[in-house]
Amino acid sequence: MKTTQYYPVIQTEDVAGTAAFYEAHFGFRPAFSADWYVHLQSKSDPSVNLAVLDAHHETIPEPGRGAVGGVILNFEVADAAQEYQRLNNAGLPMLKPLTDEAFGQRHFITQDPNGVLIDIITPIPPSAEFAAQYTEDALPG
Repeated sequence: MKTTQYYPVIQTEDVAGTAAFYEAHFGFRPAFSADWYVHLQSKSDPSVNLAVLDAHHETIPEPGRGAVGGVILNFEVADAAQEYQRLNNAGLPMLKPLTDEAFGQRHFITQDPNGVLIDIITPIPPSAEFAAQYTEDALPG
């Protein structure tokens, strides 16, 4: 399979409100907008996309409608500490405070209005123990 694009789709009861949340706090703009679906594209990188879909739309198979769970959206950024300050000041809930992890991440976790977790990450050098677990081309830092 040759993938030409990959992006998550968030099912929600509030398409407009969820799209507005990602526009206001994460720098997305609508590339397509309908009352049941909004395709969002990063203003700074058009290859970064996210979609918002009415959780009860007919295109979703019945068993999957409204089912959102176990999802974490990761956004890798240049400065997680700066983003932590900005989003904390904007009143977003901070479920995990800004933390340096031995496995090579400085990150924090917030959530969107649907309860989808959002992990904001800056790679940092890992401890020697974790560095040994990375392939050479994937080692942060």
